[in-house]
Amino acid sequence: MEKTQSLHAYIKEEIINRIKTGVYEKGEQIPTELMLCEEFDVSRTTVRAALHQLTLEGYLVRQQGKGTYVAEQKVKQTLSSTVETYSEQIAVQGKRAEITLVNLEVLPANEWIQESLDVNVSDPIQRIERIRKANGETTQYEISYIPWGIAPGITKQQAETSLYTTLKEAFGVHIAKTVEHIEITLADERISKQLHCEPGLPCFYIETIAESTEGKKIEYSRSYFRGDKTNFVIERNYPWREQNEGTD
Repeated sequence: MEKTQSLHAYIKEEIINRIKTGVYEKGEQIPTELMLCEEFDVSRTTVRAALHQLTLEGYLVRQQGKGTYVAEQKVKQTLSSTVETYSEQIAVQGKRAEITLVNLEVLPANEWIQESLDVNVSDPIQRIERIRKANGETTQYEISYIPWGIAPGITKQQAETSLYTTLKEAFGVHIAKTVEHIEITLADERISKQLHCEPGLPCFYIETIAESTEGKKIEYSRSYFRGDKTNFVIERNYPWREQNEGTD
């Protein structure tokens, strides 16, 4: 253990290593608090602190009266360039994807929507609330805004599939670029209700603006991802080029 590392942080790291190396397998019950106390020669308070953090981060699931188990593997989603839809990304991981429409309505654009989508105040905007699930578990809550003039009359059936595929196939609009801003937030009462989690759970929050091939802003969205159910993969490709002799 590093000198600057607390006891509960050390125990947490050790348990994560055991999960990742298969010592503790998915769905397996880990040793009891008492057994961990004896193994690491620490107090129950220290063990509980480590287990609490691991539960919040989605590595463990604690079942009242039964014990603590290794959680299902988190859903991986790609932030780098990809043409795969949500369903395709989830299917590769052996999971069943599901998109459910929560609400679909047309509202007049206000000032912040005007700024995000380059529309006029009071222009009709479709507000689309959706839930995404993997194997029946809610992982994401998303609110999308699409101008009526871009794709008039998006239906429930279309909203419960890939919106980008719908825009391309039904309205002839191709998404060529997205700009995404990611932050960490805590689920408030509204978000926790939609994500079926406890208030205060750490979540990824992503704001996205999608542009067409003509550079027109097509969609603005706000998405909340359960931090205990989701992680992100970022892949970068660096073009190889021969360096000039004598340079760093």
